[in-house]
Amino acid sequence: MIIYRARAMINDKRVEISIVIPACNEEGNLEKIYSEILKAMDKEQSFEIVFVDDGSSDKSWKTIKALSRKDNKVRGIRFSRNFGHQYALYAGLMNSRGDVMITMDADLQHPPSLIPQLLDEWHKGSKIVNTLRIDHKNISAVKKVTSWLFYKIFSFLSGVEMGPGTSEFRLLDRQVVNELLKFNESGIFLRGLVHWIGFGNVRIPYQCQDRYSGQTKYSFFKMCKFAWRGITSFSIVPLRVGIFIGILTSLLSFYQLLDVLYTKLFTERAVPGWATTVGLISLLFGVLFILLGILGEYIGRILLEVRGRPRYVVSETSE
Repeated sequence: MIIYRARAMINDKRVEISIVIPACNEEGNLEKIYSEILKAMDKEQSFEIVFVDDGSSDKSWKTIKALSRKDNKVRGIRFSRNFGHQYALYAGLMNSRGDVMITMDADLQHPPSLIPQLLDEWHKGSKIVNTLRIDHKNISAVKKVTSWLFYKIFSFLSGVEMGPGTSEFRLLDRQVVNELLKFNESGIFLRGLVHWIGFGNVRIPYQCQDRYSGQTKYSFFKMCKFAWRGITSFSIVPLRVGIFIGILTSLLSFYQLLDVLYTKLFTERAVPGWATTVGLISLLFGVLFILLGILGEYIGRILLEVRGRPRYVVSETSE
């Protein structure tokens, strides 16, 4: 797959730490997270902050450019439109110059004050430092149940063990990032890939903060879409489950056929009428359409891979 990157972003100057922050309509949070990162970082450390504007319609890009003019540690990448959170993270990793990268969201639910702990674990030898989100007590029961259910299903289907509280707030060594950038698949799911590639890792718990400004960009529909994309990009088990369902319904149909034949040949009671027939046909067609939908999803993914389109298009950079 061809990946387009802005010529201005290709720079051989190395830094020790890159902090990658995707942002979509986060104008009220950018200056705050910038100041909080400065408070958390050691002044002796060499670092950069890479903001990726994922097609914002507000003044996010204007704010990023202002921060870049104010501080040469700040760099910005602007997408031509909204390509999605995962691609924004990928673009940030691809254009970062650090020996170690820290990814986090712009809404300050990921506390920058935890960065020194992430770096301490990296200096101890961990190439991946994940975080474990501890939610507020007032979080809705629906959110807790759906999150728990997603990770259980994902771990079962993919064989990659992931638990509730996993997020995109993590530290990655340059070697790990180089391996991630080798993946050319579309519909990339970084949260799963980071676990899949292995390497020594630890996990640090943190208390999830309230969003500093603005509204969440993840509606229930987007969360479901994100979950389905993650599962189908990692596993063909849904296809195998479909085969299993097909076998069960075929056995059910075969049993129904035998029952009808037995009733017709060896008993005097009437053969079940149209209700049974219509019910059976409805069941089989319902299952058939479910299986066709699953199959179509995978065929669609094959089409996306064959097209070889770029994952994202950069329209502008701050440099």
